[in-house]
Amino acid sequence: MKLTTGICVLLCAAVVAGCAQKELRLIRSTTRGPDEFQVLPTKPLTPPTDYATLPQPTPGGSNLVDPTPQADAVAALGGRTSALDPNNGIPAGDSALVTAASRHGVEPGVRESLAAADAKFRKRQRRTGRIKLFPVDRYEQAYRKQALEPFAVTEEFRRSGFGTPTSPPEVLE
Repeated sequence: MKLTTGICVLLCAAVVAGCAQKELRLIRSTTRGPDEFQVLPTKPLTPPTDYATLPQPTPGGSNLVDPTPQADAVAALGGRTSALDPNNGIPAGDSALVTAASRHGVEPGVRESLAAADAKFRKRQRRTGRIKLFPVDRYEQAYRKQALEPFAVTEEFRRSGFGTPTSPPEVLE
């Protein structure tokens, strides 16, 4: 009797453990819905100070309540939104920095090429690990070889003579 009760308890524990939620770490979307991070809320409607100075409406153009995330971020961090270059969003005072950073050239479409390379990498990783008996973290599994061990990297930099900030002690399990 005790043996069957023990087996039932272990079986129930295994069933409950198999129901763990890992949606945040899934690489692929499981839904066909919209991406909630692509939806930007509009600014609240406010009455203008003078109705005579309103801009002419431009069909298909920008609106006063359209979101401006880059300008909002600059303002939230204490910057001047008037200094933003309307063509590329770079503050006028930072143009020398951008020129120096891109002195060796800038690859056009770098985001698209990296996204394509990452998709190819994930597809190659998916082929080798399709059948699993137990739930696994696919994200950790795909990028395991690219992960850094923070304590080992810190020690390597310290041995090389670089000044490194202190870090919390390593917890040994």
